[in-house]
Amino acid sequence: MSELHVSPAAMRIVRHLVGRPPQSIAELMQATGVTRTAIMEQLGELSAQGLVERTTERLPGRGRPRHRYILTEKALRLLFQGNQHLLVPALLRAIEELAGDALRRKILKRAAKTLADYYSRQIRASDPVARLSELCELIQKEGGVAEIVPSGNGSVIFRKRSCAFISMFEEARCVCAVDRELLGQVLGVPVRQVTSRHDGHFCCEFCIDSSDRR
Repeated sequence: MSELHVSPAAMRIVRHLVGRPPQSIAELMQATGVTRTAIMEQLGELSAQGLVERTTERLPGRGRPRHRYILTEKALRLLFQGNQHLLVPALLRAIEELAGDALRRKILKRAAKTLADYYSRQIRASDPVARLSELCELIQKEGGVAEIVPSGNGSVIFRKRSCAFISMFEEARCVCAVDRELLGQVLGVPVRQVTSRHDGHFCCEFCIDSSDRR
């Protein structure tokens, strides 16, 4: 990250794009409230550093193709992960090599509890959704990108758009359980993961069902 120089204006685009499908110029203008010229300048800045890439959507008929923009893997690794892309996978590999996969899973579960305890000490609400809202705010203050969106039947979705475990996609899939365990322990109710970056989605999403909140 030290070699990157991202302006505050361009970083606003980065934080909007993280964990989202490709966005058009018009969508970026609406999200940021700035002009097309400003958006193009900021995208140029990010593209020059390999942080965004352009996709092309061909529309029916003879109309012009529509260009959309998405964050690259480089952006996700360098801007939202620190040195975890090196340290954490190395630690997990060492644990598995020395003690086996069962111990690695046990350690990750204990790590989730430690994280849950850390966040729980800072949360005052008792209702699971209110606790989720406070947790989301804490994650955002730490530099993460997350949001809560309503779902059907009174359920809510916690959308974790940035991921500290992105470098471990195929290498150590069990790390996904850390987020599920953490959320379940902080909220005090069962949590279902409904989408995952591992499966080709743009972000990980977790559902809290209305029936579990009664």
